[in-house]
Amino acid sequence: MSSSSSFENPRKVVKKVMSLSQAEGDGATVRRSIGGHELRNLDPFLLLDEFSVSKPGGFPDHPHRGFETVTYMLHGAFTHQDFTGHKGTIRTGDVQWMTAGRGIVHSEMPASNGVQKGLQLWINLASKDKMIEPRYQELKSKDISQAEKHGVKVRIIAGEAFGVRSPVYARTPTMYMAFTMQPGSQLHQPIPEGWNAFVYIIEGEGVFGREGVAPASAHHCLVLGAGDGLSVWNRSGAQLRFVLAAGQPLNEPVVQQGLFVMNSRAQIQQAMQDYYYGHNGFEKASQWSSA
Repeated sequence: MSSSSSFENPRKVVKKVMSLSQAEGDGATVRRSIGGHELRNLDPFLLLDEFSVSKPGGFPDHPHRGFETVTYMLHGAFTHQDFTGHKGTIRTGDVQWMTAGRGIVHSEMPASNGVQKGLQLWINLASKDKMIEPRYQELKSKDISQAEKHGVKVRIIAGEAFGVRSPVYARTPTMYMAFTMQPGSQLHQPIPEGWNAFVYIIEGEGVFGREGVAPASAHHCLVLGAGDGLSVWNRSGAQLRFVLAAGQPLNEPVVQQGLFVMNSRAQIQQAMQDYYYGHNGFEKASQWSSA
């Protein structure tokens, strides 16, 4: 699909959510759109936070089970470490795709001075994948697939744009990409039929879905309706930055208790017990704490 042709059945914006700041973790601020009261979830997406945090704040040791977290650093650096001995730092433009699976306890803390900013997206796992072993995919900024066309630049974290594909393996079929559009540019990005999709605007303002609608601005999450793709126009005098994500719905029950996401209340109780007693993937939980 060239960036000049539009769609037979374009996806329209069906819901617009302004993400408001709230306290989270230890002295961190997040703007939560998905996972907040206006948009509980958007199958398979469970949560989207735009986070800002400075030392000594952060996200100290905490457990996860049953889903994946994708952290995309917009500015600064974050160090994560977990009870398997995994440790690393992601910097501006880097991505960490963590599959918590049956269980992980980790911390995510600022690694440089000033304000660190990023996006964290939670992607649900199918019931058959919830108890897999944890794993990581880490992408340095320079290794993220990129493409550019007619004033539109894209960084492809997962999926395909402008004929370029990301090497990331998404266990729950997902596309996730970060666009920068220059003034006067337009974009027509195909999205697989039947997938749920949203846009989150990082900076600037743009016209999303169809021509003639009012522009949407930074910190808004735009839920897209059915159709074959997304059209965007930047009619402003400044650059527009946003992420586009889409995923194949799992169509399974979602039961969430804090940092555990399973399919039933009984599985949640089991997860809490496993964490408390150090069973079924949480064996190392009691002996470990981050440095």
